[in-house]
Amino acid sequence: MNYEDILYTEVDGVATITINRPERYNAFRGQTCLELIDAFNRAGWNKAIGVIVFTGAGDKAFCTGGDQGAHAGQYDGRGLIGLPVEELQSLIRAVPKPVIARVNGFAIGGGHVLHVVCDLSIASDKAIFGQVGPKVGSVDPGFGTAYLARVIGEKRAREVWYMCRKYSAQQALDWGLVNAVVPHEELDAEVQKWCDEILEKSPTALSIAKRSFNADSENIAGIGGLGMQALSLYYDTDEAKEGTAAFKEKRKPDFRKFYR
Repeated sequence: MNYEDILYTEVDGVATITINRPERYNAFRGQTCLELIDAFNRAGWNKAIGVIVFTGAGDKAFCTGGDQGAHAGQYDGRGLIGLPVEELQSLIRAVPKPVIARVNGFAIGGGHVLHVVCDLSIASDKAIFGQVGPKVGSVDPGFGTAYLARVIGEKRAREVWYMCRKYSAQQALDWGLVNAVVPHEELDAEVQKWCDEILEKSPTALSIAKRSFNADSENIAGIGGLGMQALSLYYDTDEAKEGTAAFKEKRKPDFRKFYR
């Protein structure tokens, strides 16, 4: 596949996959998801690769979720909602290599979910975390909700989704949402340090460990499949479309006028 929306490199056993849409705060469209799926398969099944780093281009954002500019009731690609995000999330979990999220800025919405499903998250002290789904007429009804509760607990996960607040890197660290926070200028060095330590370990043992961790929460993929079907129906409603319209028009949405 010729990549338009991402960058892909392999150096000394580390594959780095970068969403390269900084002008859109690394928001993803259908094409982006397809390219990410190709890249994770490419790195995940290459025996020369021991660890995968997932990040976003520039200094502002890791990923800010689905590109609202590509969202008109449904997104612009394949899948239940025009975005094969559930396939991408499951693939990040399925590849037999540790995946490190290098969180260099905003990890918001669907981008927040992508870092959550990675094995490890290393954040810049400038990183900002949070959800926006209910503010824009959307939700992630699988790993973004149920698995998030496994990571930070039910009460906190519900707060993240119900309140749609933004959280600092330090708050994320305190909650166990990330593994480490470092000064922004030290982010690459810290990620490399973690990669180097992982590369010293048995790849087969790491693969078995990852699959063992996943086994306990793999039922969430089924929940997500059902949820995405419901989300597809929801996107066709006036209530959901109000969220997208309000975002594009830079105004507060009025969801309740459509809620009957």
